[in-house]
Formats: sequence, C-alpha cells, structure tokens
Amino acid sequence: MKQIKCIKYISTYIFLTLFLLFFPSNLIAKQPYVGEIVKKTDHVAYYQGKDGRAKVSMVIMDSHGRKRHRQFIILRMDVEKANKERTSDHQETGEQRLYVYFLRPADVNKMVFMVWKNVDRDDDRWLYLPALDLVKRIAAMDKRTSFAGSDFYYEDVSGRNIGEDIHEIVEVTDKFYVLKNTPKKPDNVEFSYFTMWIHKSTFIPVKTVFYDKHGREHRIYEALKVDTIKGFPTVVKSRMKNVRDGGETLMTYSNVEYNIGLPPNIFTERYLRKAPRKHLKR
Repeated sequence: MKQIKCIKYISTYIFLTLFLLFFPSNLIAKQPYVGEIVKKTDHVAYYQGKDGRAKVSMVIMDSHGRKRHRQFIILRMDVEKANKERTSDHQETGEQRLYVYFLRPADVNKMVFMVWKNVDRDDDRWLYLPALDLVKRIAAMDKRTSFAGSDFYYEDVSGRNIGEDIHEIVEVTDKFYVLKNTPKKPDNVEFSYFTMWIHKSTFIPVKTVFYDKHGREHRIYEALKVDTIKGFPTVVKSRMKNVRDGGETLMTYSNVEYNIGLPPNIFTERYLRKAPRKHLKR
C-alpha cells in the first residue's frame, strides 16, 4: 500500500514538473477577471485624462450612397478626477460632464447636446434647438435613438453605464478579450446582447456587434484608426454600420486634446443657449 502511494506521489511530481517546463508562468498567468476588463475598457473609451476636447467630422451615408455631413466640438470633464487626485490609470468611472456643440451644416448650427453622467441613477441629457430656442430634456428611454440623424445613438456618444449589463468572457485570443454583454433590463433596449472585441494591451474596444431580438446582427461599430495622444491611446476614426437598412456613419476626430483645464460651470443649462466660445476654440 505504501508503495502504491509512493508511486502516486512520484507520478504527480513528474506531471507538475513537466507542466511547468512546457508551460512557463507567463502563459498560465491568471487572466484579468471580467469586471476588471469592463472597467478598464470603459475608462479608456470615455475617461482618459481629467478633461478633453475634440473636433469631430461625421459623414452619414445611406444604402444608396447619399451623404450628409455634420461637424461639431466635444468638450468633456470628469467630475471625480477634477476634485480628487487620481490614484491609478484605471480608476473606477465616476460622474462626468459632456458638451457637444454643432457647427455645420446650417440647420444644426449652434445646436447643443449636453450630458451629466451619474453613478447611481439615470444620466441627465439635454438638447438645445436654436431654431426654436428650446431646451429639451432627453428621457432615459430615448438614449437608444439616433444621434443627430446618424447610425450612432445618444448612448454611443456619452457611453453606456457598465452596470446595466451582465458581462462574460466568451473567448481570449492572442490580441483580444471577447466579451458578451447582456442587458439586465432587455425590455428597455432594442438589442438582445452585444459582443465586444477588446484589445488586450490598450483596452480599446476595436469592434462591437449589437444583435437584435432574433439574434441577428443589427449594428456594427469598428475603431478604424488609433493614435497615441499625450500618452493616451485614442480612437481618431470610427464607423457604425446599420446592418438592417444598409446605412453607415463615419466619425473622424481631429485636434484632440487632454487635460486642458475646462471650468465646470460651462456644463450647465446657462451655456446651452450661450456657447462657451473661448473653450470651443483651440
């Protein structure tokens, strides 16, 4: 009996030794858990730097190749980071302010879209329509509707709260974490789930596919070009395809800046009608 136990111990030892020889520790290192991946991805997509500014050109093309153009400036400030020293590059997401000022074409000139991203409740969203001199609150249920007539939704621009979905890793490749994200409240959205391909070294979501209630592809987002700006990996060209109607929207970012010292008072209703022109110019 003792001889049998001894043989078992020797066999186990030999197996572990061979395993470690052929599979070095860097290959069997524990992968980040899904919650960590989701937080880092959200941070890179929406929270890099304390604040930022970018000029955006949008081309909206329908299934017949007809094009419409939009041009606007995005201002963004992270409230938590503005008042608290950041302790890591991947701090958990907090409150945020977003201000989008439209420049062209003439029919949307001076239109403003503003968002207050909240941690513990629905985000607050406003839309200023200069032709009517009207400030309109965007209901939570309307965040999954077209942004300025494009294939992007309001929520695509300001970011979806990561707490609204159940996240799971479905595949890990040499370059990507592939995540399936299922809404906790499926009746509140038009999709059944969405899959993301997240670059392992930068945590940039390079592709996102939304599936409809029948499990068919509905919309496909792709990051087409990434630059490093002030040390931050930044998507400077992206595309959203609408599989259902054949349209697509291309967004190109220029004059991207981080940590420019935006004052918090410009992210208020007062500046919906009175644009902070000093901060809209580079």
